[in-house]
Amino acid sequence: MKILPVEKIREADAYTIANEPISDIDLMERAAASCFSWITGNLKEKRTICVFAGTGNNGGDGLAIARMLHLHHFPVQVFMVGPVENLSASCRTNFERFKNITPKSISFLVEGNKLPGLDQGDVVIDSLFGSGLTRPAGGFIAAVIRHINKHDALVISIDVPSGLFCDSSYKTAESPSIIEADYTLSFSPPKLAFLFPENDVYLGNWHLLDIGISQDFIEKTSVRNYLLDSQMLLGKLRKRNKFDHKGTFGHALLVCGGYGKMGAGILSANAALRSGAGLVTVHAPSCGNTILQTAAPEAMMSIDNNERSFSMVPDLSAFTAIGVGCGIGMDLQTQNALKLLIQEAGQGLVFDADAINIISENKTWLGFIPGESIFTPHPKEFHRLIGKHKDDYDRIKLQREFSFRHKVYVVLKGAHTAITTPEGECYFNSTGNPGMATGGSGDVLTGMITGLKARGYSSLDACLLGVFLHGLAGDLACAETGEEALISGDIIKYIGKAFQTLYGKF
Repeated sequence: MKILPVEKIREADAYTIANEPISDIDLMERAAASCFSWITGNLKEKRTICVFAGTGNNGGDGLAIARMLHLHHFPVQVFMVGPVENLSASCRTNFERFKNITPKSISFLVEGNKLPGLDQGDVVIDSLFGSGLTRPAGGFIAAVIRHINKHDALVISIDVPSGLFCDSSYKTAESPSIIEADYTLSFSPPKLAFLFPENDVYLGNWHLLDIGISQDFIEKTSVRNYLLDSQMLLGKLRKRNKFDHKGTFGHALLVCGGYGKMGAGILSANAALRSGAGLVTVHAPSCGNTILQTAAPEAMMSIDNNERSFSMVPDLSAFTAIGVGCGIGMDLQTQNALKLLIQEAGQGLVFDADAINIISENKTWLGFIPGESIFTPHPKEFHRLIGKHKDDYDRIKLQREFSFRHKVYVVLKGAHTAITTPEGECYFNSTGNPGMATGGSGDVLTGMITGLKARGYSSLDACLLGVFLHGLAGDLACAETGEEALISGDIIKYIGKAFQTLYGKF
C-alpha cells in the first residue's frame, strides 16, 4: 500500500471528485459515514458525544458525524472553535445541516470563553485540524487542545490528531499542542506520521477507513514510502512444484551462537528451516555441538576450532545464503573471522546483532561489504552503525542514505519495522505486536530472512516477506498466548501458519 505525502492526498481527493465524479460535500458525507459506522460499531453503549470542530473541511467531517450520531439518538454537543465567517464551503454546509436539526446542540468557542467541562464517560470527537497542518497549533485553539488532553474522556480523532504534522516532525516546536487520541480514524491511504514511535502518544490505536479515493490516481502516483500488506506480497510468493527436492530450496549457513548464547543459533536455525530452506548449517563453537544437534536436529553443524566463539571461516562454496551475528560476541578473534567472512563470501550477507556491532567499531569495512547485503539492527545497534538522529523523520533519512551509499538493505526492527533499499524506497511493516518485544525475536527474523534468501528470493523480497511473515507469526502466536507470555519460540511455531495464511489469499 502506497503512503502518500499530504500534497498528493489533496490531489487524490481532487482527482476523485473530478473523475468519479462526486461532489466535495458528498465525498465528505462518505468519509463521515465511514467514521459513524466505526464509532457506532465500537461503542458498547450510548455515551455523550462532544464534537470539537474547526472551521475547515476537517470540521465539516466532524459536523457530519455529529448529525449522523444525533439522528441515531446519541446525545451530541458540538463546539465550533473559531468564528462562523471562517467556515469553508463544505464545513458551512454541514454546519447548517446540523443547526437545522438541533440548533441548541451547537455553540461557538472563541478566546475568552470558558471551556466546557468533560466527564470521564464522555466521548470527544476531535475534528479541529486535518492532515494539511504545516505550523504548530497556537493561541486559543492550542488552549482547547490542552483542555481536551487534561480530561479523561475517550478521544477519537478524525483523519489525524489535531496539531500533528503528517510529513515532518513536531519536534520543531518547543512544547507542541497536539491532541492525544485514544483512536484515530483516518482515510486510506495512510500518513507517514502514523509509522513513527514519536507520534504513538498522539495517535492511539489508528484505523484506516476506505472512502473510495481513486485507485487509478494512487496507482499512477510515484512514492518512496509503502505500508506492507498481503496484497503487495502475493505476487512474490513461490509455490513448490511436485518434483522439487531439498536442493531446489538452497542451503543456508548461519554463523550464530557462542558460549552462553547458543540459544541464538537454535532460534535462527529453526526459523530458517521453518522458512523453507532445503538445508541449514549452523557454524558454531564446539561447545554448542551437542546443544544444537539436540535442539535443532534437522540442521547440520559446522564446528569451529574454538571451543567458545567464532574464530574461523568454513568452506563457503555450498551455501546459497549466509547469515551472521546472532550471539557470536565481539572477541578479537571473532572480529578477525568476521572480516575474513566478508572478504570471502562472494555474495550479500545477512548481518545481525554482534556482527553489526563489530562493523560499527570498524566502519572502514563498509567499503567492502558485498552489495545486496542486509543489516537487521534494533534501534541501539542502528545508532552505533549509522549515528544518532534528531527525530524519526531524520532517522529514516539517515537509513535511506546508508542503504543508498553502501548498496545494502537495512531492516530497522521495531513496531512498523522499516526496510530501506539501495533505490531509496522504504517499506513499513503492518504486522506484529508488543508481545514480540522479547529476547530472541531478532534471531528468529535473521533465520527467516536467511532461509528465504537461501531459497532464491532476492534480498528485497527476502526482507519484505521475512519481516511481514515474522510479524504475522507473532500475531498468530499472540492470539493464543497473549502479549505477556509470548516468547520467541512461539513465533517459530507459527511460521508455518503465517505462510498458510498468506498463501490462502492467492
